[in-house]
Amino acid sequence: MRKTSPIGLLFLISYFLFSASASAQTKADADSAYVQGNYQKAIELYSELLKEGQSADVYYNLGNAYYRTEEITQAILAYERALLLSPGDADIRFNLQLARTKTIDKMVPQSEFFAVTWYRSLVNQMSVDGWARMSLVLLALTIVLALLYLFASPVWLRKVGFFGGLLALLFFLLANLFAWQQKQTLNHRDGAIIIQSAVPVKSTPSTSGTDLFILHEGTKVTVTDDTMQDWKEIRMPDGKVGWVETAQIEII
Repeated sequence: MRKTSPIGLLFLISYFLFSASASAQTKADADSAYVQGNYQKAIELYSELLKEGQSADVYYNLGNAYYRTEEITQAILAYERALLLSPGDADIRFNLQLARTKTIDKMVPQSEFFAVTWYRSLVNQMSVDGWARMSLVLLALTIVLALLYLFASPVWLRKVGFFGGLLALLFFLLANLFAWQQKQTLNHRDGAIIIQSAVPVKSTPSTSGTDLFILHEGTKVTVTDDTMQDWKEIRMPDGKVGWVETAQIEII
């Protein structure tokens, strides 16, 4: 294996430092454009930043810029993507709800068992990275308590180590489960936003299918069948199901 020369190493370090500086400058430029009210410029700069990698903060700022320009559908898309990356962020959730008030379709979601709602809310308290960090802390705590149980002399300390270790281990496993679920949500995205002004939802994946109802831009739906290239089966929050053309929606 060849060793990297000092000059080559210096070049690599300079390259990464320059890239990081350029990204920071672009973010600063985008924020400056937003503060100055140049929202279209901010949109362009935030969009360029997102080509380098996803960021909840950048998506959130992009959503704010779109909202200021009354591009509500694009604002909702940006907020939804930000919320996927940072599901526990109250500011993102609030702005998303605010943007949704400007959409036409108002649907009452299907009721679900309260335990399911509570569990989903618990999982969404943190992102996949947040739960991963929490699991590492809990693993370290489990090891410390296990050592306390094995080597402490007082009986009460050994009891603390034993029962505390079991509890920390349980929370460690739960944190890993929550992180895995958040990762699955990110990798297998089935949420989508209607991006055309008025979309007829069909009974079959065909333009000759019966129109079941009309959806308007900005409405969030769930894709339940994406096996076809030109058509997707979707489900609305109120439980209704139908088919729309792929070009009429955008995956979150």
